[in-house]
Amino acid sequence: MNMFTLLQAAPAQGGGMSMWIMLALIFVVMWFFMIRPQRKQQKEMENFRNSLKNGDKVVTIGGIYGTISEVKEAYVILEVDKDVKIRVNKQAIQKDYTDPSKQ
Repeated sequence: MNMFTLLQAAPAQGGGMSMWIMLALIFVVMWFFMIRPQRKQQKEMENFRNSLKNGDKVVTIGGIYGTISEVKEAYVILEVDKDVKIRVNKQAIQKDYTDPSKQ
């Protein structure tokens, strides 16, 4: 036995196609269980933020509770207490607590 025959690899017989099928299946499963639900959740949040209106009671990502007193293109004005208003980016609004069933 010489060194050349030991270093040669036996050719794979039909293994290449099954590898591509497995990779495709892994990608499909990953898309179905990870990417698709995340995109759906992002669309729901975008629709929620675009539907904000005056009088909605919301919570920010930082945990600030307030009532929307003014809605602009990129931000909202929250009234957090009597005569205390802050400007918050729309992306920081996390959820609506106007209706108790939405919590």
